[in-house]
Amino acid sequence: MSTLPLVAFERLQESLDPRTREILAHRRSIAIKRRGWLMRRLLLASDLLGLVLSFAAAQLIYEAGTNYGDVGLAGELGLFVVSLPLWIVMAKLYGLYDHDEERADHSTADDVLGVFHLVTVGTWILFAGAYFTRLADPQLPKLLTFWGLAVIGIPLLRSAGRWRCRHSIHYFQNTVIVGAGDVGQQIAHKLLKHPEYGINLVGFVDGRPKERADDLAHLTVLGGLDDAPALVRLLDIERVIVAFSNDERESLVALMRELNGLDVQVDVVPRFFDVLSSAVDIHGVEGLPLIGLRPPRLSRSSAFLKRWLDLVGASVGLMLLSPLLVLVSLAIKLDSRGPIFFRQVRMGAGDKAFRIAKFRTMIADADARKPEFAHLNKHRKNGGDPRMFKIDCDPRVTRVGRLLRRFSLDELPQLWNVLRGEMSLVGPRPLILAEHAYVSDWAERRLDLRPGITGLWQVLGRDEIPFAEMIKLDYLYVTSWSLGGDVRLLLRTLPAMVRRGA
Repeated sequence: MSTLPLVAFERLQESLDPRTREILAHRRSIAIKRRGWLMRRLLLASDLLGLVLSFAAAQLIYEAGTNYGDVGLAGELGLFVVSLPLWIVMAKLYGLYDHDEERADHSTADDVLGVFHLVTVGTWILFAGAYFTRLADPQLPKLLTFWGLAVIGIPLLRSAGRWRCRHSIHYFQNTVIVGAGDVGQQIAHKLLKHPEYGINLVGFVDGRPKERADDLAHLTVLGGLDDAPALVRLLDIERVIVAFSNDERESLVALMRELNGLDVQVDVVPRFFDVLSSAVDIHGVEGLPLIGLRPPRLSRSSAFLKRWLDLVGASVGLMLLSPLLVLVSLAIKLDSRGPIFFRQVRMGAGDKAFRIAKFRTMIADADARKPEFAHLNKHRKNGGDPRMFKIDCDPRVTRVGRLLRRFSLDELPQLWNVLRGEMSLVGPRPLILAEHAYVSDWAERRLDLRPGITGLWQVLGRDEIPFAEMIKLDYLYVTSWSLGGDVRLLLRTLPAMVRRGA
């Protein structure tokens, strides 16, 4: 592989977008520490703080009448302090410190099950160790209190640690995409829509690039495949995404092997990515890796668990949110003429239509005036897909409606649809009949499950996602469903709402 001449590098720097030049200048002025270095330390500190606070709170709650065995209170505290390194080793074994640097979209929601397992196993190890050694007399209520506080507190502190990390210059990963064709540009679009990933796109590497879309014109074509290693060193590149480059397979394999020696995260877009999801299995035959695509079967037990989660979640949500629902209803009634609720026919599971319930956010005759504003549909602009109708700063939206939409509070009445069995907490997007008419063939699988209040479309971009991509996301959700996946999407929904409202 060749190196980049100094003159060419100076010319290249001038073509970079201002944000990339700012990041490079700042990093050259300080000691460079990458995302993983900072994130691991913040997460470790969060875990230690969560364990200590949970232990202290449990001690305070059950201080009276506690039997500390032969070691006394100081001895029990000492035993807990000595056990802290073991907790950190277990967290490391669960992979709770490794994924933030590798996965751009990793969040605390992805850690919840791992933290739950860690705290559960660790608590029982403490109980068994104290019981069999007789060094302390462990009270089960106190241990359960410690367990409950840690299960809740550690993820909250991890969220705070990640929030702090994302405000550091070290969090940003300078990234290049190998391949400036349709797939490479599609990936660039997706990453630019999610600044919370901390991906700073520097540009493309492609010897035969395709003309870039207008909104990607600020991303420079940095050079060809031979220039990539030099670019990694000169531009402090931390992540390289290989996306269907036109270069020969042997050259790409040689590049990825060389990048592995440069401390760079390499992500490869797989062939047939339209039907693959994060739920695929990777197995092998004599060293040859195979990607397994499981048949999409939803067993009776899985269907029961999903419905159970819906009933419990919707019931608890309606009870806890009832004061907010009343306040929102009063605000809508006082703000504008018309009903409190907006009812509309949507297509449900098994091609059974139902009437969705939402808080009204528009003027009373909004539907009748829809043709008047058809030219403002943002999905029709720049040769887009007009099958979805969305208007930025829609003039039909009321003052209260703007606030409700900003934080997705208009969706809360759909909890009633969930109780009625017409919707689910998590699922495909509920389409109006005019939009559903465009769904055909393989995409009809999206309604094997009930439509949801939230889902991949809600978490990953909502109205910014074009119709064709939204249908693919729904298809992937249905064909790779898991209960853990639903829990993660529910946990990621609130941060997504906060980001939109910010």
